[in-house]
Amino acid sequence: MKPRINKLGDKNIIGEKITKLRVSKGISQREFIARLQTNGADINPSSVSKLEGQTRQVIDKEIKAIAESLEVSILDLFQD
Repeated sequence: MKPRINKLGDKNIIGEKITKLRVSKGISQREFIARLQTNGADINPSSVSKLEGQTRQVIDKEIKAIAESLEVSILDLFQD
């Protein structure tokens, strides 16, 4: 994974947690996108990058797909 050049934004509160969970599970961003699409989120690589960088808002349907794709509960995305 490339180091983040820009600091995290303020458009969502779960982007950093998503990145940590994804990396800890050994899931590439490309694989994550495929999982998201399989789970009903129509999202492209640029949007995922912005979501993880917290420079894009996330909608409820995406939160559900993210949790399913990472095999965690929705609550896990919001806990430290």
